[in-house]
Amino acid sequence: MGVTQTLGAGTLRKRCDGWLRPEQRVGLRSRITCRDRNIRGGIDVLTGMRIEIWSDIVCPWCYIGKRRFEAALADFAHAEQVDVVWRSFQLDPAAEREPTATVAEHLGRKYGGGSEAGRRMVDRMEAVAAEEGMTWRHHESRPVNTLDAHRLLHLAAAEGGPGLQGALKEALLAAYFIQAANVADHHVLRTTAAEVGLDEARVVEVLAGTEFRDDVFHDQEQAYQYGASGVPFAVVDGRYGVPGAQPAETISQVLVKAWADTHPVLQMVESGTECGPGGCAV
Repeated sequence: MGVTQTLGAGTLRKRCDGWLRPEQRVGLRSRITCRDRNIRGGIDVLTGMRIEIWSDIVCPWCYIGKRRFEAALADFAHAEQVDVVWRSFQLDPAAEREPTATVAEHLGRKYGGGSEAGRRMVDRMEAVAAEEGMTWRHHESRPVNTLDAHRLLHLAAAEGGPGLQGALKEALLAAYFIQAANVADHHVLRTTAAEVGLDEARVVEVLAGTEFRDDVFHDQEQAYQYGASGVPFAVVDGRYGVPGAQPAETISQVLVKAWADTHPVLQMVESGTECGPGGCAV
């Protein structure tokens, strides 16, 4: 638990949509609702858990972190009551839509050492991905702008909630890391979105305009407000911040702790003298 940070209640959004600003409810109105709470005799009882994960489509640790979160959820006793919402974070908002360099060339320029050093970095990332069961073509991937991909993720959330959004997130990551596709190309985006069930006409409409652009920017600004300096970054049930691609075991500990915080088990003290249906002890 040492790698997490407890987030103050004043820092985080409330769970019921009546407590969200209108622009925050866009795309999530069918999921962020008071259905997560049962009111029993005036007592507010949480029945679910929400995990928000900030990441970028071209971020290798984000894909690896996604696999580790999935592994933790697979072993979590209350997984069916968990919603995962993907938040936008652009590592390089100024990146071009048309790729101009390989990942190795980009890394070599950014961190020094040229293309050879960049290739070694990619080799190490592919090896870590293999440990998580993935075979990447990251040497063929090229860094591109991801704004439009993130806008489609917001569209998916608006049209189909976390389930459809999660399917598109996986498809976009696979397109970039496994298929080495250009995830800024509108044809690639339309094809990928259609494969997971998004309405093609709405996808074309969104890509032709600026819809959900502000939502992408708001997500990134909120990540900074939470103290995130990079991605992946997760917020579990509005209480715990999880920076980086943590091991599945660590994530499991956070899930158990967060669930216990909002679903306390009644602790019984030693029995005292009492009355029952058959009478009272004297």
